[in-house]
Amino acid sequence: MNQKTLKKSVECSGIGLHSGRPVTMRIRPAPVNSGIVFRRTDLPDRKAVSALHANLVSAQYATSLGNGEVIIKTVEHLLSCLMGLEIDNALIELDSEEVPVFDGSANYYVQLLQSAGIQIQEARRKFIKVYRPIELYDKDRAISIKPYPRLRITYTIDFPHPLLKNQTKTIDISSESFITEIAPARTFCLYEEVENLRQQGLAKGGSLENAIVIGRDGIYNGSLRFEDECVRHKILDLLGDLTLLGTRILGHITVYKGGHLLHSRLVREILLQQNSWYYTSGNEKGSLDERKIV
Repeated sequence: MNQKTLKKSVECSGIGLHSGRPVTMRIRPAPVNSGIVFRRTDLPDRKAVSALHANLVSAQYATSLGNGEVIIKTVEHLLSCLMGLEIDNALIELDSEEVPVFDGSANYYVQLLQSAGIQIQEARRKFIKVYRPIELYDKDRAISIKPYPRLRITYTIDFPHPLLKNQTKTIDISSESFITEIAPARTFCLYEEVENLRQQGLAKGGSLENAIVIGRDGIYNGSLRFEDECVRHKILDLLGDLTLLGTRILGHITVYKGGHLLHSRLVREILLQQNSWYYTSGNEKGSLDERKIV
């Protein structure tokens, strides 16, 4: 139940999914209670941007953070991996505006962070433990969280497409389940959406190497890694967006036809409804000690 960081710094290079620009990124160890912090090394003031909901500037197609003129785009896959591997504190430096996409999943980040090693720190980790349900609805979309002793996610997607249709996945999140069942799931889009995205200045770095492209007659880039890979990727995105709570959360989250916008609304609502949860830490035996942290 203690906080964790990396044992050493690691570096990688790639391109941004939406910008198409090359980027080099370094992930460094960070002290206790510092959280996940981004820093743009290509800008003169090197201003830091913490991965918190207060710094969310966009949840349209991707999750982007900002602090004044400093913007960090498409952070969700990296944040999801940090959440999945239970890394609480890290400094992320990059020389461009967008985090690299690699193959559109979190697999590369798992390998990268595992190569750095994970360091257990002295301070206890905090959890938000929900004891009263929180529910949000937006037309035919819905998201909620209710009490549960661990983090469980039930996610449903429902597309008017013969190859997608309705997919539902329920999973209890742990490092093991994240690595084997969620991290390999790639981002996806429908072929007819590609031109619309590019007209909006998005997906400039998108290709069959970093996204599942679904046409009417089949998958353009070969076979899926899982039969329900698309809903698994939605869970991956949700985990990244939950990082913006600033701490981990315990509860059963249920999502129907969600996306970054709906995820961010739940994060905001949780932070607002402080009478629906309390902070808890771990006791010496590793179980959760239900004491409010003052």
